[in-house]
Amino acid sequence: MAAPSQVLAPRSTIRFRPPRFGLGGSHLGEPPGPDGDETAAGTVDAAYLAGIRFFDTSPAYGDSERRLGTALQKRPRGEFLVSTKVVGDDPKTSIDASRGQLGLAIDLAFAQEESAYPKLDRLRREGIIKAVGAASDDWQELDGLVRDVELDCVLLTAHYSLLDRTAAPLLDRCLARGVSVIVSGVLTSQVLHADTVESRRFSAVCERYGVSLPQAALAFPSRHSAVTSVLIAASSPAEIRADAALVRQPVPDKLWRDPELLRLLS
Repeated sequence: MAAPSQVLAPRSTIRFRPPRFGLGGSHLGEPPGPDGDETAAGTVDAAYLAGIRFFDTSPAYGDSERRLGTALQKRPRGEFLVSTKVVGDDPKTSIDASRGQLGLAIDLAFAQEESAYPKLDRLRREGIIKAVGAASDDWQELDGLVRDVELDCVLLTAHYSLLDRTAAPLLDRCLARGVSVIVSGVLTSQVLHADTVESRRFSAVCERYGVSLPQAALAFPSRHSAVTSVLIAASSPAEIRADAALVRQPVPDKLWRDPELLRLLS
């Protein structure tokens, strides 16, 4: 790994490609107790049966790691990817604790502190993890890390969606550097409820092509070549089944060429 102060040479292709859609585990830790265990297991099972093979969690999500691991341990390990977040000052200790909670090997580890990356790189080289990423809702912070650190991917939790393209410069840098982008937070309240003037304008265009606003929002990020994956948070089996059904519905290319939509996106 290069020192943080060294600007890395560009790479030509994206090397690490997680599955196109994943289940974000932020809601799997709620509520506590047996009822929460049952709901989380059902949610993970529903996601798996819907074809989702990427599962993201964190020690910060309550019982999410334990519940996710319990649900996935009955599945063939080679069929899915698991990611989690590094917490605390020692990445190795954090990864070991997460592996203990999950009962599974960890494919991808995300960190937020630049000081963690040399240690994560060592774990990557030792084969303890397969890939190293950075996670943040601050796209400029991620942009600096992509410039200075040897990352496989970034998890952008805000500012790149159908209604907010602020982080587009980060995606462009990631594409130039060969770093894959995972996007979450695309099904915002504005998308789900079309409760703003802007979202209603987008919704009206989408409806002309038989496409719902949530369906378009799930499809939009991957139109940028750097985006390999979209994470969908769900708190129940019914929710993830509904979202997966939206993912399976094709969005006509002519929607993306619609002059009014292009004006809204400009």
